[in-house]
Amino acid sequence: MSISPPIRITFPDGNVKQFETPPTGLAIATGISPGLARKAVVVKVNGELWDLTRPIDRDAAFEIVTRDKPEALEVIRHDAAHVLAQAVQELFPGTQITFGPSTEHGFYYDFARDVPFTDADLATIEQRMRNIVKRDLPIVREVWPHDVAVRHFEQAGESFKAEWIRDGIKADEELTIYKQGEAWLDMCLGPHLPSTGKLGTAFKLTRVSGAYWRGDASNAQLQRIYGLAFASDADLEAHLKMVEEAEKRDHRKLGKQLDLYHQQEEAPGMVFWHPKGWAIWQAVERYVRGVYKAGGYQEVRGPQIMDVSLWKKSGHWDNYQDNMFFTESEKRTYAVKPMNCPGHVQIYNAGLHSYRDLPIRYAEFGGCHRNEPSGALHGIMRVRAFTQDDGHIFCTEAQVEDEVTKFHSQAMKVYGDFGFTDLAVKLALRPDKRLGSDEAWDRAEAALRAALRAAGVQWEELPGEGAFYGPKIEYHLKDSIGRSWQVGTIQYDPMMPERLDASYIDEHSQRVRPIMLHRAIVGSMERFIGILIEHHAGALPYWLAPVQAVVTPIVSDADRYASEVADALSKLDVRVQTDLRNEKINYKIREHSLQKVPVIIVVGRKEAEERTVTIRRLGSERQETLSLAEALVQLKPA
Repeated sequence: MSISPPIRITFPDGNVKQFETPPTGLAIATGISPGLARKAVVVKVNGELWDLTRPIDRDAAFEIVTRDKPEALEVIRHDAAHVLAQAVQELFPGTQITFGPSTEHGFYYDFARDVPFTDADLATIEQRMRNIVKRDLPIVREVWPHDVAVRHFEQAGESFKAEWIRDGIKADEELTIYKQGEAWLDMCLGPHLPSTGKLGTAFKLTRVSGAYWRGDASNAQLQRIYGLAFASDADLEAHLKMVEEAEKRDHRKLGKQLDLYHQQEEAPGMVFWHPKGWAIWQAVERYVRGVYKAGGYQEVRGPQIMDVSLWKKSGHWDNYQDNMFFTESEKRTYAVKPMNCPGHVQIYNAGLHSYRDLPIRYAEFGGCHRNEPSGALHGIMRVRAFTQDDGHIFCTEAQVEDEVTKFHSQAMKVYGDFGFTDLAVKLALRPDKRLGSDEAWDRAEAALRAALRAAGVQWEELPGEGAFYGPKIEYHLKDSIGRSWQVGTIQYDPMMPERLDASYIDEHSQRVRPIMLHRAIVGSMERFIGILIEHHAGALPYWLAPVQAVVTPIVSDADRYASEVADALSKLDVRVQTDLRNEKINYKIREHSLQKVPVIIVVGRKEAEERTVTIRRLGSERQETLSLAEALVQLKPA
C-alpha cells in the first residue's frame, strides 16, 4: 500500500508547511489566526481563486484573500447575485434563473418571468436577501457530470440553464454547482463565500431593465435586476453619496439647464451644439491647437468618406466593420471614417520621405462616425458622431521612446490645465483578435514599456485590451467626485504602415517602414467636454466658461455705461453679455449664478460717474469695486 506524499503549501513570505491530508484554505487560515479566518473571503492556490472550503489536493503557492482586497470584492458581488436569484425564486415560484455576473460596482441577474418586476418588488426582494444572509446558509461546491446537470435543470423547469449546458458545454465535461442551503443551487465556476452570512449587508438593489437571452434580440426577453455591493456598509454609503452627487452633475441635465446643446431622435448619438456649448468647444479646440503647435505638429484634414478598398487594406474591414457606417454612389461602396489614421497615411504617402525628415507629426480635429449600439449611447459621453484631437507620428523605431516621453509630458500638462490632478497610466496589451506576429507584438509592447520607464511613470498593465493593430498607453483621470475616465492614448502601430505601404529611405538608401504612433490627449471632444461639465459641476473655470462675464446695471440710468463696459471687455476677447432687463438686481445676480457665470459686473449711477465697476465672482459673497481700467487688466483672458 503506497502512502501519498505530504502536500506542501508555500506562503507568500516563502515559508513552507506540509499537510498529511488535503487542507482547506479555511483550516489553514484558522491555524494561523481565528481572526484571520473570519476576515478571509477566498484563497489563491497557484494564483487561482479557490473557495475557502475546497480541499487543496496538490502542492501549491498559497495566499489568503481578505475582505479588504480587490479580488474579494468581485467574489462578494458574485455572491450577492446568487443571493438575489435565491430570493427571487423563493418569493416568485416559477421564475427561471439564467445568469448573473459581478459588475464594476455590484451585480445583476437575468430572470425569465412573465409578470414584470416593480419597484415595490425590489424592496421585497432586497428584504428577502437580507433574510437569506441572516440564515447563514452554507455554500457548498459540487462537481456534476454533464448529463446529471442537464437532467436536473430540465426536471426543475430551468429550460435556459439546460439549454446552455447542452449547447455550450461538451458532453464529457463536468460542471461545478454551488448549493446555498438544501433547497437552492446554481451552476457556476465560482469561487464563492463559505456561507451566505459572510456576504454582509452592504448591498442594495437599484433598478430593473430588459435583457435578452444570450444578448440576442431574436431570443426570449428577460428581466434584469441590478444591485450594488461593497465590502463594507461604509463603502456602500460612500458610493451612494457619490451617485447622488453624480446625478446633480449629470452633463445631460446641466447641458439643458445651461443651454449648451441638445440631442434628438432624428440624429441618435449626435449633438446639436448651441452657442454657449460651442463656445466651450472652441475654447478647448483653441487650447489644444496651441499644444499641437508647441509640439511640432502640422495640422491636416482628410476626407470624411473613402472607398471600402482602403479600409480593407488597413484591416478595419476585417476587424471593425460592425462599428462602421457605409454609403454608396455610382456603384461604389464607401465607408464613413470611424478613425483618422488611414487618411493620415495617405497624406504621408503623397510625398517621398528620408530618415532625416522623421519624425513627421500630423494632427487633425477629425470628425469620426461609429455605429455604436443604441443602448450604449449616453448623452455626449458615448455618441456616434464625434471629433478627436487626433494625431499620428511617423518615426523610426529608435525615435519611439523620445516621442512617447514627449507626448507624456504634453498630456500631463494638458490634464493639469483643465483641472485634473489625479491620473493613472495603463498599458493595454495584445487582444485575441489582432494583426501581426507575436514577435512584432513583443517588440511593440517592449518599446512602450521602455518609454514609460524613461518617463519615470508607474503603470498598470491591461492584458487583452490593446487595439487590433498595436498596444497602447492609456491615461485615466479621476474627476472631483472620484470617478475614473479613460481619455488620452498613444498607440504603437507597425501594422498600418505595412498594410498601406508607407515607407521612408534610411541612411543606407533602403526603403524602410516607419513606426506609426496614434495619439490623442483629450480623445473625443464631445466626451471630454461632458467630463469637464461633470468635473466642474457646470461651473467651468473662467478661461473655459461659455459666458465669462455679465454686465448688469442696477438702474436704467447706468444702461449706457454697462454697454460701454461690455464693449471694452469684448475687445479684449472676453465672452461677455449685458443684462439690461428691468428686474431687481438680486434677481439678476441669482439667475446668472444659476447659469454658472464666473463674473457678474454690477454698475449703477455711482460707478458710471466714477468709471468703476463692482465685481462679484461665482461662489463668493464678497464683492470688490475696481476702476474700469483695473478690471479690464484683471479680466483679460490669459
